[in-house]
Amino acid sequence: MVVGVVRRLADPDGAWEVVEALPHRRLRPGVRSYRGTRLENGLPRRRLEVPGAWVTVMLGFSEAVRLTPVGHTGPPIALTSLVSGLQTRAAVGEHDGHLATLEVALAPWTAFRLLGVPMGELAGRHLRLDDVAGARAHLLGEALRALPSWRRRFALLDAALVAALAGARPHAPRVEWAWRRIARNAGAVSIPRLAAEVGWSTRQLEKRFQEQIGLTPKAVARVARLGRALRLLTDGYPPAHVAAVCGYYDQPHLNLDFRTMTGSNPRAFLAARRSPVTGLPMADRFAGQITSAPMAHLAVSA
Repeated sequence: MVVGVVRRLADPDGAWEVVEALPHRRLRPGVRSYRGTRLENGLPRRRLEVPGAWVTVMLGFSEAVRLTPVGHTGPPIALTSLVSGLQTRAAVGEHDGHLATLEVALAPWTAFRLLGVPMGELAGRHLRLDDVAGARAHLLGEALRALPSWRRRFALLDAALVAALAGARPHAPRVEWAWRRIARNAGAVSIPRLAAEVGWSTRQLEKRFQEQIGLTPKAVARVARLGRALRLLTDGYPPAHVAAVCGYYDQPHLNLDFRTMTGSNPRAFLAARRSPVTGLPMADRFAGQITSAPMAHLAVSA
């Protein structure tokens, strides 16, 4: 386990801390990262979280986080410890300013092994972790909560995940290979050709993806394409150029797909990221990936 970025902010109103770590080398690349967060300032926070390529497991040590998927018409989903499968639509996450969590980013094929359920049952959903992983998740969460430092929590998590994977069912290497190919090419992949490359029919590839990834290859490619578009737009490239480079038909196609998946549009999303949020720095959840925008400056529609 390698502890990386440590960010802290303290003022008269409270404190904010983020500690990031690389998992043990035996867990990588299937377990991408650990992220410990502690926030104590009493300032409510709302953020738009965009779809990404990783399954998220969050172990909470304080109040619940409230999640409202874009297009969701019911009340927010309130969860303390949760698992979020792959998503094709963004969600609004909010809390009241008192938060302590440990977040684990899993490749979906690793989540398939660790959680022991078909990933299609988690896709597009945010679920109570105990309901998916059972008593073992509850016991691990309580043990992590009792430890006095992030470093010791990360070390315990390393040991628990190494042991769990040692006895877990295998995934299909061809599924992992195809998932990586889509990610490396930011979604610019012919799915029939991809299926042929791994020696399956398109239908076989779709079936295996729904079981071990959660989404179809086409949906995974769509999320990957959005991720690349977000990076380029954030780097200042014009939308028309981004649309062409990322494989959209034209700029209106980019805008339509962006709105469908995030409930916003590129211009408003980028403006929200540039707007300061009192007492809270702008921080994406993964290095090199655009994941969030503060809702204080962003209107979202279904």
